[in-house]
Amino acid sequence: MRRRTTEDRVVDTVNYILLAIIALVTLYPFYYVLLASFNEGADTAKGGMYLWPRAFTLENYKYFLSDPKWVNAFGITVLRTVVGTFLSVIFTSLVSYGLAKQDLVLRKLYFVLVIIAMNVSGGLIAYYVVLRGVGLLNNFGVYVIPTMLNLFFVMIAVSFFKEIPAELGESARIDGAGELHIFARIILPVSLPLMATMCLFSGANQWNSWLDAAYYVRDDSLRTLAFRMMEVMNQAMTPVDSLTAQFASKRTVTQFSIQATAMVISVFPIICVYPFLQKYFVKGMMLGSVKG
Repeated sequence: MRRRTTEDRVVDTVNYILLAIIALVTLYPFYYVLLASFNEGADTAKGGMYLWPRAFTLENYKYFLSDPKWVNAFGITVLRTVVGTFLSVIFTSLVSYGLAKQDLVLRKLYFVLVIIAMNVSGGLIAYYVVLRGVGLLNNFGVYVIPTMLNLFFVMIAVSFFKEIPAELGESARIDGAGELHIFARIILPVSLPLMATMCLFSGANQWNSWLDAAYYVRDDSLRTLAFRMMEVMNQAMTPVDSLTAQFASKRTVTQFSIQATAMVISVFPIICVYPFLQKYFVKGMMLGSVKG
């Protein structure tokens, strides 16, 4: 082992200082949002709060949980995340499993269509017309049906499934198992890294999506949590007169404090789930990057 010199120690010290600064700059905004969610909104608006809540309160969370609009948006977001992620993972896996078969009829044509669809988009207007034509506008299905097939993960999953020994499926066929039975009982259990990676990405996309709720949904009861957050942000940027500002300054709950509370609540489930999927996530991404 090489002996550390003074130059090595200086370089390491500089690196640690730079990493600490980067970590502080990256993490502090999240920490400040957490502080704002536990602080009185009017007090937060005064500024000067940096390390801990200056006027601790739970009113922001009480207001959030007592407002039917926010509670309904949270429920819709949870429902679309669970249903959308499940459908996306299952449907994408089934399509990828079929494309991984070398004897699939018109296999090359299907790959060409997948590649074209990945790189060419019809645009927002064409997409709107298609959704209207199939009756998905102002419908919960607009959240989960268009996302059932993830073309990016199709390419990764095909490479993954091709590396699974064909003997596993052949031995099951000899015993009389069908393709769906083989897929459910043999292929999926050995594909946990891939499944976890797809679940994490699909779930995060569903949870954070707001564009579809803004453009394709008119029913207020179908609005998502991300859409409500964008709505609050837009309202916060709207100019208000002095009387309205004076009235808002007397309240313990403000638009920003509710926005911060919504951010904390929306990020919390992802933070809770990610540690359990991290090892599968890293392994799945590495497998998808080296197999071809």
